[in-house]
Amino acid sequence: MMIHEITEKTGKYKARKRIGRGRGSGTGKTSGRGHKGAGSRSGYSRRPAFEGGQMPYFRRIPKRGFSNAAFRTEYHIVNVAALQNCFEAGANVDAAALVEAGLIRNTKLPVKVLAHGDITIKLNVTADKFSGSATSKIETAGGSVTIVEPKKKWTRDYSGGDKAKAPKVAAKTPKAPEVSETTAPETNDESTD
Repeated sequence: MMIHEITEKTGKYKARKRIGRGRGSGTGKTSGRGHKGAGSRSGYSRRPAFEGGQMPYFRRIPKRGFSNAAFRTEYHIVNVAALQNCFEAGANVDAAALVEAGLIRNTKLPVKVLAHGDITIKLNVTADKFSGSATSKIETAGGSVTIVEPKKKWTRDYSGGDKAKAPKVAAKTPKAPEVSETTAPETNDESTD
């Protein structure tokens, strides 16, 4: 028996739990809240996985391994069938046009075009990424594919960039050799008588 066969017999919606309707109902008097304490008061709430102040389970277990999931690139996904339905032949399709057509929510994320469906009209599509099948389908229909150059990711400049001060080194010029004036050798010309 499958779940959809059960709902056909029992009904799609579950009946509301009626509380505070006498002891015989099983949820009378305290209405399933127990006696006293913060949990019995209105307005009480606690965050998920709170364990009363003890060290929570996810902090007790060891952390091992590494995942690149936090560094993945999220895309707005558009299929060629949607382009066929929302644009006329010869149109220029880019992120702004997709927002106007209601195919994507905004231009904050890059756009990726996938090949689900068929396209028979000529479109000039500009996006951040295309699947191989989508590229071939668009070009077979006579259109063109333009890939947006990715934005340069910010990287920390550890060298200090322009603000780095180069060490001051006094320019040393080679000293010219000192030229001394040549003096004629002294000669002892003693005249003899």
